[in-house]
Amino acid sequence: MPDAWNAYVKEDFSLEPAATGRLDGLTFSVKDVFALQGWANTAGNPDWHRSHGPSADNADAVDSLLRHGAKLKGITHTDELMYSLNGENFHFGTPVNPRAPDRLPGGSSSGSAVAAAAALTDFALGTDTGGSVRVPSSYCGVYGIRPTHGAVSVRGVIPLAPVFDTVGWMSRDPGVLLEAGLALLPPPAFPQESGGFSRWLHVKEAWDLAEPEVEAGLLAGMAAFEWPGDRGREWVEAVPGGLAALADSFRAIQGFEIWQTHGEWIGRERPLFGPDIAERFAWAATITPEDYRKHQAAKREVTARVEALIGEDGLLVLPTVPCVAPAKGQSGEAIGRIRSRVMQICCLAGMTGLPQVTIPAGTADGLPVGVSFIAGRGQDVRLLRWVREIAGRAGRSV
Repeated sequence: MPDAWNAYVKEDFSLEPAATGRLDGLTFSVKDVFALQGWANTAGNPDWHRSHGPSADNADAVDSLLRHGAKLKGITHTDELMYSLNGENFHFGTPVNPRAPDRLPGGSSSGSAVAAAAALTDFALGTDTGGSVRVPSSYCGVYGIRPTHGAVSVRGVIPLAPVFDTVGWMSRDPGVLLEAGLALLPPPAFPQESGGFSRWLHVKEAWDLAEPEVEAGLLAGMAAFEWPGDRGREWVEAVPGGLAALADSFRAIQGFEIWQTHGEWIGRERPLFGPDIAERFAWAATITPEDYRKHQAAKREVTARVEALIGEDGLLVLPTVPCVAPAKGQSGEAIGRIRSRVMQICCLAGMTGLPQVTIPAGTADGLPVGVSFIAGRGQDVRLLRWVREIAGRAGRSV
């Protein structure tokens, strides 16, 4: 059957489980930036595909899932070299958002989010540098995680900006999201089966960016998450200087690392990029080492502040993105304004390196919207277990 959702660059690529384990009977799809033995990645760009040969082995994350009993089923589309949040690809088209076919699916893990949302697979691997798992998860109405930076091996994954790059995953089912995490993440230092977060710290500057209907939809949906042991809500300023300034620092650090990673290849191969991607790479080439070092100070400062706010028992609470999935066919200027606001919210987890899970919490104008929780460093498994619990209490799929 043809891929009606345009989720896959290679739908019939499969790998059988390497052993039996906690993921027996589950299937997963994988973003076309993970090494797969015998496959030459496209990274969303034909010139990358042309200039790179097949991989000799699989990425570590893929092998981990196969060893735990999962079956790989299909290679999914990505935005060009992962440098976008929209889900549109100049060369391969736009995967279809199952929850809103006339709207963008979000990127750059666009195909993986669509495959999960359309029930083409039980869960899907993506990568998240600036929001590339969290954004499409919200737009397509699925659960998704950006883990603690460095918690999951990125060996065999095409890099974008290594200081921010993470392996993430998405699913319709929070229980499956947890099981995949138990296969991919290191064991928690202090195993805990449930609960344990008693302080919800609403990030005021992030909620201020949300469109009114999005905020209303999320707050209504979150009412179902009330459960014993929660001591109430606090409103905090996580970034006293504002998220706009933090996002500027994120973009500068990311852009410098992107050019260090891919500038030589771009100069040698002269690849054809879509116009918006070409503009971003051209801008990345202008960032100096002095700029990079200057913005690193902002990264250190926000990390120290946020970790102190969260402590051992807190969660930051924020809208995953400030809007519903944008309509297709908007001008570059309009999409650019949306991207700027999205980056302001998404940069917080990237700059701190902390784990963030997005939950499909409600709707706005009939479209899915996600709320996110950011936990302390290394508390990924604890966070995933807690998400499964509150989803069950709220009567969501488990």
